[in-house]
Amino acid sequence: MNGEGKVVCVTGASGYIASWIVKLLLQRGYTVRATIIKRKRIIFSNLMAELIEPAVKGTLNVLKTCVKMSSVKRVILTSSMAAVIAHASPTGPNGVVDETMFSDPSFCEQRKQWYALSKTLAEDEACKFAKANEMDLIVMNPGLVIGPILQPTLNFSVGVVVELTKGKDPFMSKSYRFVDVRDVSLAHIKALETPSANGRYIIDGPVIATLKDIEKVLREFVPDLCIGDDKNNEDIDLDLVTYKVSVEKVRSLGIEFTPTETSLRDTVLSLKEKCLL
Repeated sequence: MNGEGKVVCVTGASGYIASWIVKLLLQRGYTVRATIIKRKRIIFSNLMAELIEPAVKGTLNVLKTCVKMSSVKRVILTSSMAAVIAHASPTGPNGVVDETMFSDPSFCEQRKQWYALSKTLAEDEACKFAKANEMDLIVMNPGLVIGPILQPTLNFSVGVVVELTKGKDPFMSKSYRFVDVRDVSLAHIKALETPSANGRYIIDGPVIATLKDIEKVLREFVPDLCIGDDKNNEDIDLDLVTYKVSVEKVRSLGIEFTPTETSLRDTVLSLKEKCLL
């Protein structure tokens, strides 16, 4: 019981990743103080204000509170791969994405990639604040997270799996890179527990799953499934997903990746259990 006698605060604890972090912390003996936020409906004609401002201000508000509390020894920020890979220079199939890469806010804004912009700006402001206040801040950059859900409602990334079970190819990419929510959550905790942990940690699926790979797993539940059977998909640029991802740093925390097949299967079983599929 690594966490016996220790207290951890988890913000946004009702979320997909955070709820798993809470569960794993409790299993390890930690006392958890959790906060939740009431999400309001996003108005799509005003995404920049509705998505970006709360992301940046919300992150800074938490960090400002942490600075005032002498009991806070380390802060783990959940960012995203969206804050890593959104930039003008394409990453080809032989390119390697690692923690030194950052998304370009101007590129995100030009492409109207508001989620990527919100994550990029929030991470940047958090790092500046941490440096100015000598705060021990670690940033986790997960990719497309799937796996069992603990919350009663569907979140975006698991919604991708739902669309795939319907035969749709939501990202029009012909291949996907998934990472399991249990691995992502454990990585957060390992970053908390490892004294030498520092900087950013990419935690994304090291293996690419093609639509055929995904079909093979999901046909256990949908026997006649055929994903993205559309001739319009033939011209899709496979380089969008087939770049390599460096996960050596997060592996150094002791993280072993759950096979994509297991993550997909457990996602569907969880959705069925909660009557969301």
